This record gives sequence, C-alpha cells and structure tokens, in this order.
Amino acid sequence: MTGHGAKFGRKKEEAILALLTTRTVEEAARAAHISAKTLLRWMKEPEFDAAYQAAKRAAFGQSIARLHHLSSAAVTTLGKVMLEPGTPPATRVRAADSILDHTIKAIEIESLEARLTELERAAEANTGRSGR
Repeated sequence: MTGHGAKFGRKKEEAILALLTTRTVEEAARAAHISAKTLLRWMKEPEFDAAYQAAKRAAFGQSIARLHHLSSAAVTTLGKVMLEPGTPPATRVRAADSILDHTIKAIEIESLEARLTELERAAEANTGRSGR
C-alpha cells in the first residue's frame, strides 16, 4: 500500500512499539509523534487493540524465555547459599524454604498440565464418538 494508508499503518506500528517501551500513553504518543488523543482513539479500535495485545504477548513470551534461561543459575545460587557453612542460619533456612516452595509449585503445575492433557484427550475422544 502506498500513500496515506501505508504511512497510517506505519504510525500505528510505531505507536504499538512506543506503548511497549514507555511508561505512559502520553510518553508513547510523544515517542510515536502523534497526539495522546489520537493514540487513545486508536487503542479503542479492535484492529489496533488486537495488534497491541499480540505484541504484548510476544514481549511477555520473550521475558518468560529469559526467566527459563536464568532459572538454572537461580537454583544453583539458592543451593550454594543454603549449603554454604558460613551463611547465616536464617538465610540458609530462607533459601531452603524458597527451593521447597518453588519445587512444590513446579510439581503442582506439572500435575495440572498432565490432568488437563488427559481431559483434552478424553474430550476429543468423546467428540469423535458423538460426531459419528
């Protein structure tokens, strides 16, 4: 697309990027070189909102990937603090408690995922039978 339509799409993309990288709508509008009123109006448009939500999910997904990458080092750090003889007892207990708490949560999540997968399989099998 050329002309006004192409520029308009580019401005919306710039606005979405600005929304993801600034603290307020006003800052985002300034960064995208549009008025705050225009940005607020765009944010009410379903197409703009859908693109903005998708961009936020993508950015959040990247953050989760970074957490996964750092989690092994975090557990190692907690383990070292917990096992280090020179660490104050209260700190060692807190590290141990943190490890146990995160382990319990991980087990619960794995259990829920397994149950959900089984329920989805059962629902698909049931749908297949009733659809005949």
